[in-house]
Amino acid sequence: MILAGGRGSRLGGVDKASVEVAGRTLLEHALGAVRGAGRVVVVGPAKDVAGVVWAREEPPGGGPVAGVAAGLAHVAARRVVVLAVDQPGVTSSTVERLLGVGGAAVLVDDEGRPQWLAGVWETDELRAAMPVEPRGASMRSVLGPLRPAEVAALPGEAWDVDAPGDLAR
Repeated sequence: MILAGGRGSRLGGVDKASVEVAGRTLLEHALGAVRGAGRVVVVGPAKDVAGVVWAREEPPGGGPVAGVAAGLAHVAARRVVVLAVDQPGVTSSTVERLLGVGGAAVLVDDEGRPQWLAGVWETDELRAAMPVEPRGASMRSVLGPLRPAEVAALPGEAWDVDAPGDLAR
C-alpha cells in the first residue's frame, strides 16, 4: 500500500506523487520498492498507472491513518507493506529487510525515530488497530501499540521529501 494522498503543502501544494527525484517520480520510486507484491494499492488521486488498485481516503486529505483505512479495504494478503510516496530512499531491498522480520516491522531512522510510513504489518492486526474515526489520527498512536520490530535504516533510506530543501539533497 502506497499512501499518495497528501496535500504537499510544504512543497507549495504540488502533487508529491508527481515530483521527480533522480529522473523518476516519487510514485515510480515507491512502485519500484514494492514491485514484487501480488497487489499494489495506491491511496490518493488516481493517475494513469497500470497494474495498481486505486483507493481514496474519505474525506480526501483525512491524513495517513484515514489513507491506511481506505487502502485496507483492498488488501487480502496476510501481511501488508505500507509506504509513503515521499520516501525515494526506500527500495525493494528495504522492503525485503522489513519483510524478513517475519512479523510487524518499521524502519527506524539514524536518530532512532520510527518511520511509521515505512513498515510491514500483519493485516488483521492493522485492521483491528484502526480507529472508528481514522481522520486526523496519528500513525504513532495507531501503530505504536502493535510493537513492531525496529529495522535500522541504511544511509538515505529514511529520507523524505517534505520541503523544497529536501529536493536539493
